[in-house]
Amino acid sequence: MSLYSQLQRRAAEGRPIRIGLIGAGKFGSMYLAQVPRTPGVHLFGIADLSPDAARANLARVGWSDERTRAASLADAVKTGATHLGDDWRALVADPAIDVIVECTGNPTAAVEHCLAAFAHAKHVVNVTVEADAFCGPLLARRAAEAGVIYSLAFGDQPALICDLVDWARTCGFPVVAAGRGHKWLPHFSESTPETVWGYYGLTPEQATRGGLNPKMFNSFLDGSKPSIESTAVANATGLTVPSNGLLYPPASVEDIPFVTRPISEGGVLERKGMVEVISSLEANGRQIPYDIRMGVWVTVEGETEYIRNCFEEYNAHTDPSGRYFTLYKRWHLIGLEVGVSVASVALRGEATGVAECWNADVVATAKRDLKPGELLDGEGGYTVWGKLLPADTSVRIGGLPLGLAHNVKVTRPVKKGQSLSWADVAIDTTTSAYRVRREMETLFGAPQLKTA
Repeated sequence: MSLYSQLQRRAAEGRPIRIGLIGAGKFGSMYLAQVPRTPGVHLFGIADLSPDAARANLARVGWSDERTRAASLADAVKTGATHLGDDWRALVADPAIDVIVECTGNPTAAVEHCLAAFAHAKHVVNVTVEADAFCGPLLARRAAEAGVIYSLAFGDQPALICDLVDWARTCGFPVVAAGRGHKWLPHFSESTPETVWGYYGLTPEQATRGGLNPKMFNSFLDGSKPSIESTAVANATGLTVPSNGLLYPPASVEDIPFVTRPISEGGVLERKGMVEVISSLEANGRQIPYDIRMGVWVTVEGETEYIRNCFEEYNAHTDPSGRYFTLYKRWHLIGLEVGVSVASVALRGEATGVAECWNADVVATAKRDLKPGELLDGEGGYTVWGKLLPADTSVRIGGLPLGLAHNVKVTRPVKKGQSLSWADVAIDTTTSAYRVRREMETLFGAPQLKTA
């Protein structure tokens, strides 16, 4: 039975999936816009540090005050309305809730939210992929131990890429490469919240109208988010990553099967079975026609002559050899699609992407020379960007995960372009996020761990 049919049945039976949302910012608001249009779900409660801001976002997406009239979580059960407050602990502990959607964008907070939800036997759809990037394999293990599902969020590119990879493998195709698109030039790695809108192609007025956060959007532009999302994909699919960071080969949709081949066959890959990100800009800044900037793709291999003949007979666009074919989605709708994850987790018991190994990591890398005493400001800020590296490389150098590079003091000089290590910073070792990360290094990493 389709997910939609199952949702309709739950609605008819008066047994909606009950959802708790933590964080009602831009991504959360996009999901909120779809909830009233989806049968068989009840957004039971919203927890946000600023309920007033959350209420403003609810009004922006068309919610009436009547929908949030529930005075308490208990009242939400009786009335079918939604409770809005700032107590996330009460939300994850409430026995009526089936699924927590973690949507804060704060990686250290997200880890705490996920662990607490598991402890209360709640499934989790984790929108905060920054947290998944630095400890997703251990979060997945903790969820399994608790008998619940932990999942990446459909609509975000990692889950969509995982879906394409699953399609390919289920059809019997070897996956040569998979990834997303991005608007990229090398100097974007130095971008700050002050320069982001000009590079991104938006005016400040458009950004203000949409309530867009310059630091968050800069985390996409400077390469941090593509690295984070590629890490999530590699760890969920078992694909490997480039040895020294993403290459961002420029290509139109038509050219993806040309460039996502091994180097030995005229492409850019070190080997088959890798993640990569395709740039929508040529090296000289020229916009590539029919780009994949906002989309996702997977390149597969036709291993036999018969399969390659089928590609040809059905006019599948391949590389010149006829061996490599790319399937793609040119767009993703972000928070508007999260309902697929909620339904999949609650009704099928299936994640829409979940870490199964530790292949990749994102290491904080200096945007400029850093001096002792400076505070790192995390992804999208003024001090560091995220570089994708193989997990064993990160462990060997003692790499500082980008997700923990927030409000952390630098203790020794770091040159521009240098990846930071634990030894370069004074980090709070008491947080759940730090402990989980270090535990993951012990359980999943190589034996030559470096300590701070």
